[in-house]
Amino acid sequence: MKDYAVIGGGIGGCCAAALLNHRGYNVVLLEKEPTLGGCASTFKHNGYQYNAGATTVSGYNENGIVKKLFNTLNLTPNLIPTDPAIVIVQEGKSVHRYRDVNTFVEELQHLHPHPKHGEFWHLIHRIGETFYTLNGHYYSNASLSKKIISLLSLIPMIRKFLPYLWGDARTFIEKFYGGISQEYRDFLDAQILIVAQEKSDKVNFFTAALSLGYTFNETHYAIGGMGKVCETLTANVSDVRTSSEVLSITRQNDHYVVKTRHSNIEAKNLIMGTSHYSSGRWFEDKEIKNYYQRYTKLDNHQSAFVLYLTLCTQKTFHHHYQLITKEILPKTLSKALFVSFSDSSDTNIAPAGHFSVTASIHTDSRFWLGLAPAQYKREKKELHDLLQAWICDTLAIDSNEIVDSFAATPKTFGRYLNRTQLGGNALSISNFLPRLPSNDTRIKGFYHVGDTAYAAQGWPGVAMGAQNLMKLIHG
Repeated sequence: MKDYAVIGGGIGGCCAAALLNHRGYNVVLLEKEPTLGGCASTFKHNGYQYNAGATTVSGYNENGIVKKLFNTLNLTPNLIPTDPAIVIVQEGKSVHRYRDVNTFVEELQHLHPHPKHGEFWHLIHRIGETFYTLNGHYYSNASLSKKIISLLSLIPMIRKFLPYLWGDARTFIEKFYGGISQEYRDFLDAQILIVAQEKSDKVNFFTAALSLGYTFNETHYAIGGMGKVCETLTANVSDVRTSSEVLSITRQNDHYVVKTRHSNIEAKNLIMGTSHYSSGRWFEDKEIKNYYQRYTKLDNHQSAFVLYLTLCTQKTFHHHYQLITKEILPKTLSKALFVSFSDSSDTNIAPAGHFSVTASIHTDSRFWLGLAPAQYKREKKELHDLLQAWICDTLAIDSNEIVDSFAATPKTFGRYLNRTQLGGNALSISNFLPRLPSNDTRIKGFYHVGDTAYAAQGWPGVAMGAQNLMKLIHG
């Protein structure tokens, strides 16, 4: 019998399996697809490779939570730093999000001139620096008393950031600047949405500051694709089973039985590295189903439409761009498109002279689910063509340089990743702690990791959740 069965080989599942294995537990990691990574996986199409969704590793800076995790495991991912982290293109002009605050502010003045930029962006930088030096806090939901005690551990953080926790960020920013243009508001909202999954009017300024400031830490490009990072993370886990789709999970008196297409696995403890909004399908247990039901209200149905391209060109590109337009695009929730290019030297993911491109925009899963096949195909192609034309026009790409092109909708992600809601819980004012699920539950031996459990999204947030899980298991 296994000590732990981890369901789902996304970032959260890989982190949990690796940390538990490092502690000496007998762990099995199960992943439905042939490759690890989930939303951060790398896959093949027509002979070319692509990052499924996530394209940036952040938190691997010195003393960063992701770097600490890899150091704990004595592993080193194959990463190269990116600076600028993003090139933002708006109104025909570009701003490079350099890691150095002053250099970035100088750039920003050319696009959105304002005398308070220096003061504002240094405040953003200070909040982030202070937050990432704090430790000792954790979050539990195993019982009411444990939840209260864990929330008390957050008091030092609350004291430090109290002025930024109340009210919405948009109001705070407007007051700070004495009013801002709609274009600058769009500039800020596009970046906040990437991290917090909400815009400035729905989050507090603390959340907005962490979202806006993530590029002041080192961001990294993963050689060979994001899936390689997950493979490195689990290199020492002896029992990793890909192409192992879970059919059902049964809770016994003192253990769990996980049924896959190939075998039945018994484990004393179960860790779900899957979304809270799609995991109930595997259970008949009433208590577990009720647990998931409690959190359905957090599901905002937010997802992604992703365009994938392979280019054959002699042009050069930065790793990441964010293109911002004036109006929300049809069938989406955003004015911004995030476009990621493979490194020109990375022949592991694209042949020499080629680039692998992943471009994503926020959408609502309900825009795509339930459409008649003909309508679905038509609307998918319309958005595919619109985004491709936008990228080509903005970044001076000739259509004859495109050698592969296709798109994915929330329906696609539901088929391959067993989830249509992507990005995890929006860190909005209405969703903030203590309303969010923790990594533990009131059900014995039943845990969660990933972007719908504490603490947030992306590599730093999910890694923080995995570390929180270790605290809850070991005390």
